[in-house]
Amino acid sequence: MLSFNVLDDLKEAAAVLDAYIRQPDTAANIEKAIQLMAESIGQGGKVISAGNGGSMCDALHFAEELSGRYRDDRPSYAAIAICDPSHLTCVGNDYGFDAVFSRFLQGVGRKGDVFLGISTSGNSSNIIKACEVCQQKGIASVMLLGKDGGRLKDLCDLPIIVPHCGYADRIQEVHTMIIHILIRGIEEVLAAGQNWTPNA
Repeated sequence: MLSFNVLDDLKEAAAVLDAYIRQPDTAANIEKAIQLMAESIGQGGKVISAGNGGSMCDALHFAEELSGRYRDDRPSYAAIAICDPSHLTCVGNDYGFDAVFSRFLQGVGRKGDVFLGISTSGNSSNIIKACEVCQQKGIASVMLLGKDGGRLKDLCDLPIIVPHCGYADRIQEVHTMIIHILIRGIEEVLAAGQNWTPNA
């Protein structure tokens, strides 16, 4: 016998998604992120993604769908997740775990790139340090966040916040949906060669 009701769990997940949808800036912020990323890729830049634990899996999923494919055949797009074990363990050992993402951005990030950071708490210290490097190097930063956005909402260029203060899995479930919409939008904008401006 399970300690929880399966349908209640699904209803809770739906309620978290509904709360996110009902925010007044939900669609506009996703469209702005699509525009930033599509412009960067279209102009020879790249999107670099990162997160911890399950959020690293989301960062990997985002990057592989762009460099591989999502729904339709099209050219490969420049996207990379910070996930190389040798980099993570080298930097973690020599500089500390807080530096694993920022160190990568220092070496690989360029002005005109976009950093997609994922943090359900909004307070991941290694994502915070990565945002600081973005500010120094002219890399735009888009954050997928949870709860109230934490410290990262004020450090990045574009916070996308799932307003849920419970377990992180519910936030991650919505982050996955947002990631799919981002990828679909980037594909559509780049495939059409559109000079597109998101809705205000």
